[in-house]
Amino acid sequence: MSNNTLILGLQWGDEGKGKIVDNLSESTDAVCRFQGGHNAGHTIKVNGEKTVLHLIPSGILHQNAKCLIGNGVVLALDALDKEINELKGKNIKFKDRFFISSACSLILPSHISIDKVRDKKESIGTTGRGIGPAYEDKVGRRAVRFGDLANEDILRNKIELIVSYHNRILVEIHNDEPHDIEEIFNEVYKYKHLYDCYCIDSQDLMYEWVKENKSILFEGAQGTLLDIDHGTYPYVTSSSTTAGGVSTGLGIGPKFIDKIIGISKAYTTRVGEGPFITELFDANGDHLAKKGNEFGATTGRARRCGWLDLVALKKAIFTNSVTDLCITKLDVMDELKEIHVCNAYEDNKPVYKVFEGWLTSTEGVTKYSDLPDNAKKYIEYIENFTECNASIISTGPSRDQTINR
Repeated sequence: MSNNTLILGLQWGDEGKGKIVDNLSESTDAVCRFQGGHNAGHTIKVNGEKTVLHLIPSGILHQNAKCLIGNGVVLALDALDKEINELKGKNIKFKDRFFISSACSLILPSHISIDKVRDKKESIGTTGRGIGPAYEDKVGRRAVRFGDLANEDILRNKIELIVSYHNRILVEIHNDEPHDIEEIFNEVYKYKHLYDCYCIDSQDLMYEWVKENKSILFEGAQGTLLDIDHGTYPYVTSSSTTAGGVSTGLGIGPKFIDKIIGISKAYTTRVGEGPFITELFDANGDHLAKKGNEFGATTGRARRCGWLDLVALKKAIFTNSVTDLCITKLDVMDELKEIHVCNAYEDNKPVYKVFEGWLTSTEGVTKYSDLPDNAKKYIEYIENFTECNASIISTGPSRDQTINR
């Protein structure tokens, strides 16, 4: 019987999902993205070489794994083409193992313009890549989809309608410059080769894989606290980053998900605006940022850093029906004399339990028994509070720096 696993973030993204997906892809038949766009940035380090993936599933680095971008993803064709070519330059093969849903909505240059001009006023802290406006058009039933590249006339008509609408928003509401419709059509249609090579009815493919008992990894992007419904609204992304997003973003029922691995850093980070109750503005915060190399893989923006918030983590575990907890970046905390963890809120402020640090290197440790006692106490407190076992602990960026329990 196949074993299908969902991997998703339990915080505000950047939890280290890419490494864990890469680690598990070795023994998996297929890896699927189901939401988000190229605002994701999954960093994988193999034999000292770093690869950052924005759209393509992390399983692409394993020749045995097939990869699918599901209908819930919004596609920037220029970013996708660039990513494919960079990977091909590293001798990664795509033929007969990489597929894109015909139902993916496309991100147009006009979406990016709307995103940027709007965020100047709204200060949500978006990546400025057109993700939100593209999802708006999907819900508004006017999106241009990947499958539309099959017919030049249909594509032209749809682009004319949507860009005319975008130009009204840009000019009449934001007093900005309009886009040339023909230029946008040419920009999109020059990627027709992507349609020719990779377009597929993704739900049919999912059905085939399930019937063939293929083992499937579902790769989440961003994190639970950025979910459009369950996150810190309005400071959220525009897609469903929680477990429910798998079914809508791939067309597969929840009973086909056997295991749900939720990923959390041993501390907390956030990029962009929005509430962050355990955020640090002291030397501890500086240490986490520097030692953890806390800069966005997609935007390069510095991440805000703080102590682990167990109240939010426990809720995220419940929201996603998490079966296995994965704790990443434990080694980042090796040099801290004291470690705080939030276990309650009082008057909208965090209440902390304080642990003694372990002041010993955990980098590269692969056996739980080899961890310092104070590190084990910290992990076991997290497990007891959240009522979820930490079956995976990451002790470094490379795929082999992992404890499996």
